[in-house]
Amino acid sequence: MSVNYAPILWNRQKKRYDRIMLGLITLYLILFAAFQLLFRPEISPETLIIRATATLAFLMLHLILMIGPLCRLDRRFLPLLYNRRHLGVTMFLIALVHAAFSIIQFHALGDVNPLVSVFTSNINYQSISQFPFQVLGFFALLILFLMAATSHDFWLDNLSPRIWKSLHMMVYFAYALLVMHVLLGVLQQEGYPAGFIFLGIGMVAVSSLHLAAAIKGKRQEERPEGTTADTFVPVCRVDEILENRAKVVIIRQENIAIFKYDGKLSAINNVCKHQNGPLGEGKIVDGCITCPWHGYQYLPENGQSPPPFTEKVATYDVKVMDGKVYVNPKPYPEGTTRPAAVIGV
Repeated sequence: MSVNYAPILWNRQKKRYDRIMLGLITLYLILFAAFQLLFRPEISPETLIIRATATLAFLMLHLILMIGPLCRLDRRFLPLLYNRRHLGVTMFLIALVHAAFSIIQFHALGDVNPLVSVFTSNINYQSISQFPFQVLGFFALLILFLMAATSHDFWLDNLSPRIWKSLHMMVYFAYALLVMHVLLGVLQQEGYPAGFIFLGIGMVAVSSLHLAAAIKGKRQEERPEGTTADTFVPVCRVDEILENRAKVVIIRQENIAIFKYDGKLSAINNVCKHQNGPLGEGKIVDGCITCPWHGYQYLPENGQSPPPFTEKVATYDVKVMDGKVYVNPKPYPEGTTRPAAVIGV
């Protein structure tokens, strides 16, 4: 967490991440150019740039979409999530280079404005084999631009987390547009069956990881039943919760994380105010519940972020009886201090 806004907050980890990312991008471009020149020596520099940046940006988009579910399946991928915005903005810039060279090569030599030409040079919308796939790429790029331009926490704070999250969930719509853009583009190019193979592998990888993460999440969810909203509901035994970790339960639509720390138990809402991250998958660091996604912190006894931060989440009553943990699913207003349940008393 940072008190003040800055264009980019580079720390040691982010610098290392960016160096590795840029190194891999450079390596990919060199290898792609080498293979293209080896098997298609007649290729022009403009076409080489168009193909290299297209395949690279599309590959990076697949990686971006896979990072989220990978983190839900294995915590070791969390460092990738912390720095995913850098990857996303870089992917957009590479896609922008692809779009610029494509427009210059295919639409800039006529007497029509190049951007107008993108929409008017091919109007065979009723044909699958001749569909104007470049239009789909244009709208996908527009979505990626909006996401890159609003990626900073300044926009998250001023747009509100709900609007910001909805905007950035449009990445899946952009992905669908790009899948059709690539698929229809490949249909109009002869002798490129490998495009179908790579596209299929990418789609299967993204969808399979999201499905696996959803299944794991459902299995981890516990939904104890209670009689009324004011009733304490048994959720688990005390020894089932690791020290400085949480047990997550969903009771009557309330998503609750019960944390164990310093011989006590406290319960807060499981959804982080930053980007709806799962607080219950994080841990207590320096006395604060720390979100595993981006490090936002909350005090376990009141759900408030430590000053000068102002984020707050709802709190719940917890008690311990005969070694069992009980929680009342009726939430208190966000930031309300509630006494912790003392273990063994």
